[in-house]
Amino acid sequence: MIEAKEHIAKIKTYKPGKPIEEVIRELGLEGEIIKLASNENPLGTSPLAIKAMRQALAESFLYPDDNCFYLKNTLAKKFNVTPEEIIVGNGSVEILPYITLAYLGQKDSAVVSQGAFIWFKIAVDIAGGELIEVPMKNYTHDLKAVAAAIKENTKLVFIANPNNPTGTIVKKDEVEEFFKSIPDHVLVIMDEAYCEYITDLQYPDSFKIYKERDNILILRTFSKIYGLAGARLGYAIANKNIISNLMKLRISFNVNRISQIGGKTALNDYDFIKKSYESNEKGKQYLYDEYNKLGIFFLPTYGNFIFVDFDRDSQLVFEALQQKGIIARTIKEYGFPNALRITIGTEKQNHRLIRTLKEVMQH
Repeated sequence: MIEAKEHIAKIKTYKPGKPIEEVIRELGLEGEIIKLASNENPLGTSPLAIKAMRQALAESFLYPDDNCFYLKNTLAKKFNVTPEEIIVGNGSVEILPYITLAYLGQKDSAVVSQGAFIWFKIAVDIAGGELIEVPMKNYTHDLKAVAAAIKENTKLVFIANPNNPTGTIVKKDEVEEFFKSIPDHVLVIMDEAYCEYITDLQYPDSFKIYKERDNILILRTFSKIYGLAGARLGYAIANKNIISNLMKLRISFNVNRISQIGGKTALNDYDFIKKSYESNEKGKQYLYDEYNKLGIFFLPTYGNFIFVDFDRDSQLVFEALQQKGIIARTIKEYGFPNALRITIGTEKQNHRLIRTLKEVMQH
């Protein structure tokens, strides 16, 4: 039997949050199931995007624009860059292995933080590169330790800001100081999937750094505040030479026609973005208060989810919630055996979560 390359054996497949359909099949539950496992927008999808995508359905027999011309131009105008500095992916996660395949050989290394988005590690393993893991500090990236871990053969550094699954950020001063210590030949990937939920002035402006340096790639998604997780759409912005290299690895027609139109429209649905932000802030404060009343440890978040530590095997809490129709997310593979990552839902969903947690904690 033919054998795969040796390094393929160590790749661990990504475990997503359970879909509602799977829980219904497994447990035979009836009634409303709420999913708070994958940080989707609980308000749904941008209404303007839905309208545009419905109209695009009639053209589903046509191949999509392979270069995502209109979406790229809309993004370019928004961020004051050129279309040649943008690559669009089938979700931002698709772009991660493009980066590692383009820049990592088996003699090269990449630096990631323990407890950071696990797809960083998977992407490094896909390329067969050396993985250097750095312990986190206060549940977030220790940028000084990350910089110190860089070796002569290091090509890539991955930073999720906010970090998934902890919801923490590294702040402006830290990031600017960090980049001063990074060699020009090391590319820093700033994954900012949840940036639209942040108004804190201490959140770094990656585009300011981008205008000054060539060794930064900014990764973003339409899956969160825009409500297009099911449409699978993300993008990266980097120096046009970097983007040119990534484009060579891209599968033709990787972004479907309907998603392109939905993304282009969602970018300008400011009413929906505002409503989603305000709903998240309100839900966040309610859940903070309730977790404090329950005496449960949690981390203040900069995203649309909260890291909650129950001081016991999180699988027990996960299963108890699931039996009652609430899907959360275990994060044991991130090094947090007692914690769940729980999406901030609608007001109704958040109240149901707390009522259910009270029942679960009593037993």
